[in-house]
Amino acid sequence: MSDSTTIRTQENTSEVEHTEEADEQTACPECDGRLQTDTEHGEVVCSDCGLVVEEDSIDRGPEWRAFDANERDNKSRVGAPTTKMMHDKGLSTNIGWQDKDAYGNSLSSRQRQKMQRLRTWNERFRTRDSKERNLKQALGEIDRMSSALGLPENVRETASVIYRRALDENLLPGRSIEGVATAAVYAAARQAGTPRSLDEISVVSRVERMELTRTYRYIVRELNLEIAPADPESYIPRFASDLDLSDEVERRARELVDHGRDAGLLSGKSPVGLAAAAVYAAALLCNEKVTQSEVSEVASISEVTIRNRYKELLEAAEVIAA
Repeated sequence: MSDSTTIRTQENTSEVEHTEEADEQTACPECDGRLQTDTEHGEVVCSDCGLVVEEDSIDRGPEWRAFDANERDNKSRVGAPTTKMMHDKGLSTNIGWQDKDAYGNSLSSRQRQKMQRLRTWNERFRTRDSKERNLKQALGEIDRMSSALGLPENVRETASVIYRRALDENLLPGRSIEGVATAAVYAAARQAGTPRSLDEISVVSRVERMELTRTYRYIVRELNLEIAPADPESYIPRFASDLDLSDEVERRARELVDHGRDAGLLSGKSPVGLAAAAVYAAALLCNEKVTQSEVSEVASISEVTIRNRYKELLEAAEVIAA
């Protein structure tokens, strides 16, 4: 018999053995019945004859029992999920500021001093180098500005990812941390469909508008971010909500913007101004009282812009209706 024939015979034998082992694991050795795993007793039992095939299996579940959702949440010992909004992704340990022990009792003065020293060293160890300190400061700025602008959590997460990419690709030299962080927030808000105007961003930012626009263009170009032009309709719900206007006004404002788009009025004009003018014009059409100054204050746009744009939108709607 040749060597190749011997090798094939050994392979066939091993395949048969593996098949038999698989059959033994899935079928009862006594009656060929179906096996079931009893996790409560740690046994593998035949569902037909009741033969215990395996016992003392390892229980990989929790050692505690819970009978409702609240009890399960209280006994669970998993921490919060990782997040890009923290420089260490939320994996480090935080020492609380409450100066109390596990039973809620206040610590002695000596223990309070010890805990304060531990907090200090913990903060030093959390930022090991200048890059982590940079990231920690920037993510704090992103969280502060997002809170002031009322942006949702997904926008904050996206802004944190954009800043991390800029830091990894070495785009920060020559630019301020606040400038890149503000540009990341502005870009993330536009990507998420909840844009904020440059004026609104400038109010909560610590950088000037010129630096913001310059940094924003640079970040978008270098990171190849896909950001569609701002749509006036994305501003309408927020403006209508801030002015306590009805859903009918919001719907009419969207119709006015659509008419303006069909007439070619949207190109080359500020989407914020068009949205504010559409809301003002819709409120007039629906007989709801709102002044140009109120819309101007909510939209951070001048009253002159609102007057010019709302007349153009009404004229476009009349032309299309005719």
